Amino acid sequence: MSTLTVKRTRIWEAVLPAVVALGLAAVLGDLLILSFGESPAAVWTLLVKGTWGNAYGIGQVLYKATTLTCTGLAFALAGRAGLFNVGAEGQLAAGGFGAAVMGLLLPSALPAVLAIPLCVASALLVGAAVGALPGALRAKFGASEVIVTIMLNFIVLALLNWIVSAKLHLPETLRTPDIAAGNVPRLADTFAMFRGSAANFTLLFAVAAAVAAWWYLFRTRGGYELRAVGLQPEAAEYGGVKVPRVLFVSMALSGALAGLGGVNFVLGYKGYYEEGFAGGAGFLGIAVALVGRNHPFGILAAALLFATLSQGGLAVNAIVPKQLTDILTAAVILSVATAVPEVQQQIRAAAASVTASLARKNTQGAGA
Repeated sequence: MSTLTVKRTRIWEAVLPAVVALGLAAVLGDLLILSFGESPAAVWTLLVKGTWGNAYGIGQVLYKATTLTCTGLAFALAGRAGLFNVGAEGQLAAGGFGAAVMGLLLPSALPAVLAIPLCVASALLVGAAVGALPGALRAKFGASEVIVTIMLNFIVLALLNWIVSAKLHLPETLRTPDIAAGNVPRLADTFAMFRGSAANFTLLFAVAAAVAAWWYLFRTRGGYELRAVGLQPEAAEYGGVKVPRVLFVSMALSGALAGLGGVNFVLGYKGYYEEGFAGGAGFLGIAVALVGRNHPFGILAAALLFATLSQGGLAVNAIVPKQLTDILTAAVILSVATAVPEVQQQIRAAAASVTASLARKNTQGAGA
C-alpha cells in the first residue's frame, strides 16, 4: 500500500466519526422539527441563511469560533499529555481579566502595535499561571487534575468577581472601566460588510495558536515528549523523559491557550472585563476538542461547527425553540464520544484519575 493511500485512509478514519455524528444529529434534528409541526427543510435553510448566508451571520460565527478554538486547543494540548483539563472556564476568565488590567494600566497614547502584544501577553501569562497550579499539584503530589481544575474554576471566578466588585467596577455595574489601550480592531473596521458583528482580528491569534500548537506537538522534541507521556508515561520515563516536568508544562501551556480566548471578548469586543463573560465557552471547548480529535486543525473545524449551531439557534428561534440547537450539540458530542476510541480512552482515564484520587483521600482519612 502506497504512502498516499495510507494517508488518505488515516484522514478518512479521522473524519468518519464526525461525519457520522453530524448525520445522526441531522436525523434527530429532523425528528424534533417535525414534532413542532415545522418543515425540516425550512428550518435548516433558515439556519444556514442566518449563519453563512450573510456577512453579519458569518461574523458572529467567526467571533464565537475564535473563543471555542482557544478553549478547544487548551483541552486538546492537555489531553495529548494524558491530562483532562476541565478548568478552561476559569483560565479563560483569568486571561480576559489579565488583558483588561494591562489595558487599564497602559497609557492611552501607547501605539496599538505595542499595546496589543502587551495585553495579549498578559492574558497568556495569567492563563498559564492558573493552568500551572493544577499541573504542579499533579506533577508533585499526583493530585487529580480533574478535581483540582473543577474546584479552581469556582475559586478563580469568585476571586475575579470580588476584585472587580470591590476594586475595579464602574458604579452600579459588574464590569471594569473601559481599557485605555490594547483594543483589537473589529473586522468591520476593515471590511464594512461585517458591520454590527462582534468579529475581530483576535481570530488571527486563534488561527496562529492552532498552527503553533500543531508545530509544537508534531514538529518539536517537547511535543514528542508530551505525546509520549500521554500514550505511555512509564515507557516515556524509561526513555529519559521527565514526566512531572512535561505534566506541569502541558497544563501551563493549556492555561495560556484558554487565557488567549479571553482576548476575544475583552480586547476585541467589549473593551472591558465583565463578570460572567465566559458563558460556558470553557466547558464547550471540551466538546470542540473531542469532536476535533484533539488535533489543532480538527479543532478549527469543530469550533466553526459549534459556533454555527450556537448562532443558528438564534436564527431559527422564530419558528422553533433555540434549545433545538443545544440538543443537536449534545447529540454530536455523544455520537463522537461513543464512536471514537481515543475519546473513550480519555474519558476512562479521567474517571480513573478521579477514582484514584478519592481512594487516596479515603485511605489517608482512614489512616488518620
